[in-house]
Amino acid sequence: MWTAEGCALSNRGRVRTGSSALVRKLEPGVVRGDHALVAWFPADLEFAFQPLYSLHTGEAVAVEALAVPGEVAVGKMLLDARAAGRLAEADVELAVRAVLAEAPHATLLPLHINVTAVTVAAADALEPLRHALSQVARRPREIVLEIGAPFEDVTADALLSGMRRCRELGFRLAFDGIGTANLSWATLSRAPVELAKIDHALVRHAAEDVSTVAFLEALVSYAARRDLRLVAGDVETEGELAAVRRLGIRLVQGRLFTGSRPGRVTLPGTASGATPSFAVPRMQDMLRPAVTLPGTATCEQVRVALTRPHMPGAVVGLDDRGRPEWTIERDGFLLAVTGPYGHALYASRPAARLADKPRTVPADLGALQLLSTVARGAYPPGEDTLVVVDDLGRYQGLVLVPEVVHAMATVKIEQAATVNPLTRLPGTDAVAGEIERRLADSEPFAAAWLDIDSFKQVNDTAGLAVGDDLIRALGQALGELAGGLPKLRVSHVGGDDFLIVCGVDELTALADRVLEVPWRAGTTPVTVSLATLICTAGAVGSYREAAKLLAPLKKQAKSVPGSSWVNGWAGTAEAKVLRHGQR
Repeated sequence: MWTAEGCALSNRGRVRTGSSALVRKLEPGVVRGDHALVAWFPADLEFAFQPLYSLHTGEAVAVEALAVPGEVAVGKMLLDARAAGRLAEADVELAVRAVLAEAPHATLLPLHINVTAVTVAAADALEPLRHALSQVARRPREIVLEIGAPFEDVTADALLSGMRRCRELGFRLAFDGIGTANLSWATLSRAPVELAKIDHALVRHAAEDVSTVAFLEALVSYAARRDLRLVAGDVETEGELAAVRRLGIRLVQGRLFTGSRPGRVTLPGTASGATPSFAVPRMQDMLRPAVTLPGTATCEQVRVALTRPHMPGAVVGLDDRGRPEWTIERDGFLLAVTGPYGHALYASRPAARLADKPRTVPADLGALQLLSTVARGAYPPGEDTLVVVDDLGRYQGLVLVPEVVHAMATVKIEQAATVNPLTRLPGTDAVAGEIERRLADSEPFAAAWLDIDSFKQVNDTAGLAVGDDLIRALGQALGELAGGLPKLRVSHVGGDDFLIVCGVDELTALADRVLEVPWRAGTTPVTVSLATLICTAGAVGSYREAAKLLAPLKKQAKSVPGSSWVNGWAGTAEAKVLRHGQR
């Protein structure tokens, strides 16, 4: 972020030294034609292109254009343009220069360009950018406009209107600097964005500050409900990466990946290129690029595209609305057109004659859903490459079925590592995270601790196997209860202890299920103790605090004869025995 006189301008004016990026110097005289701009910046301004990586596949899924710091004080020039009332003009010039500088790299990845809210509010000011895209054979849908500060220079209604116009022009939209930019949550909730980038000021503290973690957990929960993808920006250390992974954020970029070129990267902390989070990936998280051509392209145009160095092995033909009409795989196509008489037969003919019908999947489809669809035979055997489309049927990228299988297998393995082998219930982290999320959302809830009375005596008299059977039966009952109560989550802490979080209105159902059952260890009757704590906004600050408050309630419940229930209220010393002496 550039900050001066209270004005923060987005980071397109700077890329950090050592950042992993491809640098391109813009030659003089390239901004010309009917849409020429008054130059605010020197012609030799350089740009770097920093990849964004998926934590599911280890693949670069996009690149961001950043002006390289040097003698050119980009941030100062933007501030001068703002003072002169011409910020949008300077902003668009930077965007045009970024597009022209990126073109020779031909990464085929979506290009992220930083623009200010002022520019987006005046969406028609982007016409020179559209012209530049046509010059380099890029389409607006391949561009993600990262909207950044200053937000205070435009009204929310003007910004939202401009964003809708940008969407009509075909651009994809994102917000930059979440957590530090002067962007209201009301505007974020109404904006037609598909991605939001978390500022490094938050990422830096995600591994150590409880308040930051609580905020980010709430943001992750909001993003999941809204189908909004989050990016952790400027990740610099393995500790930051580990914190981001724990939060379930799937996209990252930053100095930690120094030296990487767009493509595959071995992410720190893993033996392979992929670093999946526990969240089940969706198709939009696993995109690979393809060469795209108009649906009317000839075989010769496809041949030229596929024989260029470092090009992907597939071509997708698109109609004038960006929807896939056909696909061509490299090996089979080149075999046909480079064989005897192949060029003469096919060169000038429509590529569609040698193409396959595209197998499409929606971008928001979950990996597990895809694998279930494949297993049901919805796609021909051996169909490994699928075309991902948005809700309007427009091309987004390719996904490889073997990579989806690998990602899901890794997620399941990591999930299994956290599951108690006796009850198949998750460990403490599952409920701890749920408690933190509900605290961040200021959502009233009840935390509960359940265990078996005198369990050591059960083991000593009935045997370990019988004790295991009892724990397994109690875990099964809690699991079945969770299936019927939408707010209830269960974890098996270990031994005979279970930690539960639920809605306040679900407490009675929980107590009925665990207290009114005649539990037995073999033929010996046993009792259980239930301690619950009602938590409201401001009464509890963290999971650790809730667990600490539960401990004396559990001790009191175990002192009551028979199966018992003791309830407390966070923020008060009050505790009440609600049931006791039950079988």
